[in-house]
Amino acid sequence: MEVAKQPVFLGADVVDQYLNYPALIPLLERALMNFSRGTEGGVVQPIRTIVPVTKYSGFLGVMPAYSTVDDALTTKVVTFYENKTSSEVPSHQATVLLFEPSNGTLKAVIDGKVITDKRTAAVSAIATKLLKPLAAEVLCILGSGAQAHSHYEAFTQQFVFKEVRVWSRSREKAEKFAKAAQGNVHVCLTPQEAVTGADVIVTATMSTEPVLHGSWVKPGAHINALGACRPDWRELDDSLLKNCVLYVDSTEAAQKESGDIVLSGASIFGEIGEILNGTKPACSDQTTVFKSVGMAIEDTVSAKLVYDSWIESNTVK
Repeated sequence: MEVAKQPVFLGADVVDQYLNYPALIPLLERALMNFSRGTEGGVVQPIRTIVPVTKYSGFLGVMPAYSTVDDALTTKVVTFYENKTSSEVPSHQATVLLFEPSNGTLKAVIDGKVITDKRTAAVSAIATKLLKPLAAEVLCILGSGAQAHSHYEAFTQQFVFKEVRVWSRSREKAEKFAKAAQGNVHVCLTPQEAVTGADVIVTATMSTEPVLHGSWVKPGAHINALGACRPDWRELDDSLLKNCVLYVDSTEAAQKESGDIVLSGASIFGEIGEILNGTKPACSDQTTVFKSVGMAIEDTVSAKLVYDSWIESNTVK
């Protein structure tokens, strides 16, 4: 009787080593295209299941996906807490389970936090490449957490900005962000100061009420909105959402999970995958918003890239 191999554990350091943007972005572009093709794209991905942990203002999310194109099967288990009990514990934590699709064997347990941070930033970079104004010189980041850091890293690798601004509710955290960035990052006192005149804006906050107002936004700017991942949370106000061209990663998920969309009643124009497939235009001459709720298929291709790279690196030739 053949004894099944024990699954390997790949920690955050391993994920960070093998998950680089030049390799990841093309895989995510293909995944977004396949997802937006529907059943023909070979992506099986139900809406994530969310379990409230009301006592501690937290949530547990379960995100399974299978890609027939990549022959990859995963489930991500993610927790996110609105009110953290310790500054040393991140608000979001995650683990990705990678299975062998042919028999269901668990192949790897992979730290999911770095995957979540990097794949989210990579998808935002894809949307920005498609939707940013031609002359994009000023980048604004609202927030100073993990997603703010990963977006700064991805965006400064993929694009050239003359100025980067950051705002956070905590001035101390904003200062730390600017110092860690080791670049020309200007810390702003208010979100309006940070946003005014910016060409590309990233909202990466845990806010439950709008922090970005349409009246501040430069006409023709592009916004990547990452927070407000619950149907009763907001990052963007109605004036922005009703006067922009709105794109999402998943229409079905965004209409259920995004408070910015649910509460504003804004109409979704299309998915990023539809732009990549050529079935929807990229309206980069107008003010655009990419509302990202995050998809399990993004975790699937990311986890497979990490695992395959680790296997290749550790195979004795």
